[in-house]
Amino acid sequence: MILNNFLLQVLHFSRTGLHILILRILIVVLYAGKLAASATSEISGQVQNEQGDGIPGVHIYIEDTRWGTVTNAKGFFLLEKIPVGEYKLIAKSVGFEPFSLLIELNESQAEITIHLKAAFRVLKGLTIESISITGGADRLNDIPGSVQFISPKELAKFNSNDIMQILRNIPGVNLQEEDGFGLRPNIGLRGTGVERSSKITIMEDGILIAPAPYVAPSAYYFPSVGRMQGIEVRKGSSQIKYGPYTTGGAINLISTSIPDDFMGRVHLYGGSFGKRSLHAFAGDASEHVGFIVETYQSAAEGFKELDNNGDTGFKTEDYLMKFRVNASEDANVFQALIFSAGKYRERSFETYLGLTDMDFNENPLRRYAGSQKDVMNADHGQLSVTYLVKPSDQLSISATAYKTDFFRNWYKLDKVKSTNSSEYIVIGDILGNPGIYTSEMEILKGTDSPEEGLALIANNRNYYAKGIQFQANWLLPDRMHDFDLGLRIHQDQIDRFQWRDWYRMQNGVMMLTRAGIHGTESNRVETADAIASYIQYRFQVANWKLSPGIRYEHIEMNRMDYGKNDPDRTGKDITFRENRVNVWIPGIGIEYEISPEFNLFTGIHKGFSPPGTKKGTNPEISINYETGVRFNRTNLEFSTILFYNHYQNMLGSDLAASGGTGAGDLFNGGEANSSGIEISIQYRYLPYPNSIISFPFSMSYTYTHAVFLNDFESENSAWGNVKAGDNLPYISPNQLVINAGVEHPKYSLNLSSRYASPMRTVAGQGQLDPFQSTGNSFLLDLSVKYNLSWRIGFFGSVQNLTNNTYIVARRPAGVRPAMPRNFTVGIMANF
Repeated sequence: MILNNFLLQVLHFSRTGLHILILRILIVVLYAGKLAASATSEISGQVQNEQGDGIPGVHIYIEDTRWGTVTNAKGFFLLEKIPVGEYKLIAKSVGFEPFSLLIELNESQAEITIHLKAAFRVLKGLTIESISITGGADRLNDIPGSVQFISPKELAKFNSNDIMQILRNIPGVNLQEEDGFGLRPNIGLRGTGVERSSKITIMEDGILIAPAPYVAPSAYYFPSVGRMQGIEVRKGSSQIKYGPYTTGGAINLISTSIPDDFMGRVHLYGGSFGKRSLHAFAGDASEHVGFIVETYQSAAEGFKELDNNGDTGFKTEDYLMKFRVNASEDANVFQALIFSAGKYRERSFETYLGLTDMDFNENPLRRYAGSQKDVMNADHGQLSVTYLVKPSDQLSISATAYKTDFFRNWYKLDKVKSTNSSEYIVIGDILGNPGIYTSEMEILKGTDSPEEGLALIANNRNYYAKGIQFQANWLLPDRMHDFDLGLRIHQDQIDRFQWRDWYRMQNGVMMLTRAGIHGTESNRVETADAIASYIQYRFQVANWKLSPGIRYEHIEMNRMDYGKNDPDRTGKDITFRENRVNVWIPGIGIEYEISPEFNLFTGIHKGFSPPGTKKGTNPEISINYETGVRFNRTNLEFSTILFYNHYQNMLGSDLAASGGTGAGDLFNGGEANSSGIEISIQYRYLPYPNSIISFPFSMSYTYTHAVFLNDFESENSAWGNVKAGDNLPYISPNQLVINAGVEHPKYSLNLSSRYASPMRTVAGQGQLDPFQSTGNSFLLDLSVKYNLSWRIGFFGSVQNLTNNTYIVARRPAGVRPAMPRNFTVGIMANF
């Protein structure tokens, strides 16, 4: 029709003239364009995960155009009035690999089902069991035991680098705050004790990440949570594969994976107390090669007020690089080699010195002048090489060689010279008895001191951990029988080379009067060699799923102490001690499926913790039980779990962080019980079917009752003189977290509240002593997010919205405050 009109204009040329013809041609062309523009189409469909469930909030758009939308609460989407033609359809969502599809639109509607893969899958066609201990959110119901997975979407709600703020949403987790920024987390699971997170297995991508996991596990280093894309927690019998600490459970941090296509991120945040952080990464992959480079950097000026206006803040820098080479996806035997390297640096002006109750009531943010020289310098490096092979659809094997190095020197005030004698008094005793040590307290506050009135200790230590671990998964063809096997050969070490310096306080300023000789305070090396293996068999009979398994640990630990008079380590005063352990750790989990949505489970397993090098110290041994119910429907998840742990021997640790001498030795604590209940509810309300807006709600509650069963004199000042029936310190009996919010593809708002009942700070029973407890704590946090597009977004949050003041701990030496109200704002760019 258009062509006919054009020919008629040519025939009419002689009568109308050239200018009239040109005008008519332009009219025809414009009319034709209008006709072409009216030829439009639609794209509709659903975005699903690997289990076939709809995914809400996925960004769907056509590349290099203005057409885009997001999926509703059930994963459905619709793009309308798109001109016919060829396009590239993109689907992106936090926690999933990007999806792209070339599509040719004609005038009929296109219907598409998009399947997104979990981001930590890492390789096409191969889920790497070596980096995950749950398999992701889609597999949680397949595990007959207590297990939680914090997804990238959940992590993004508050954009926090504080692991304790994140883990408080998980029932069964015990926490003790310390510095307010989460630099030195104190985490326990089901009443294990929280001291420096030394009683739980901590991993990054399935690799032990504590400084020296067997011989010195205290978490003076913890990975930057802000660069993680997932956090997994396994408790009960389901975690015996992840030793050496099997009583409470295991925590695994999943780092950002190599993307399938080019993508990157730059997130910038700033806020109160000079807080600032940067998270950036970029990565790409082709058929055979992939890479990612990433950094997370954080700093603050601190919220405490040093008497001489000194620095109380910190600065951290975290860098990570991954590189992968892999075979073609359709290779007969799929193989891959992954290299990973990371570097972390920290300088923080933190202290062990707290406040008296009187000074806390006057100004909870005060820091005494005696802590003005306190500083932590730390440096951590990690390397790993992982080889993966999948000989068949039923068999996958991985081998990982790893090495971590950690240096730290926490230079801090340790003792004050007595004004009545030549003795030095540890700061914990002074803060615990300020009425007795009045003159020493005044020195801490800046009053002039004797020539060598303050003794500082340089806790200079080097750690390493190295090893190789193998894992294999064999799924029988009937898919009803599944075997997991593992072997790890490991060595770790801590090298203490410490000294003291002496200062004089004059007019509120500390001046060095005598520098100590390095290696004259603590001069010893402790090493652990370990071989660990496990086998776990999962099988299904009708509606029953059973997971029996057994773990074996062979550990040899030794200590060479050069003494305080041999800084050159000639060996003239050397002493040697060693300890060996062989232990079998069995466990079984049982699940009964009432319906696809509803199941019951129970489990029993043996708990174990290594005993250290001290002669006469026995391993920590417990028998642990759990039973629970789990319900999972599209918009509702619910679980209730009862647990009971009976310790045949609970170990205590003589850590300076817990108010001890700092020797680091473990000691026998005898029998103890820890029991409780864990409740978790997650619900998403939709105002109407296919609503694009939703209202998420979650609640978690934990009750923990942990008591000693015998009398003994503790080497840990927090335990004190223990009597049978005493409650364990630093375990809150009642913890309640409630979260509520509103989520829209363009914006979201989340409100989080946490209540914790008072914790004892010294073992005891009966009515709480206000000077030996922390009191109630209540926190209210708010976060908002606005997405300008899938590329650009804005974030804001307020922590401790009500500016609640409370005591988080009375150790290492004195009362420590919670962080006051603070805000954060930021911009998020994705490409």
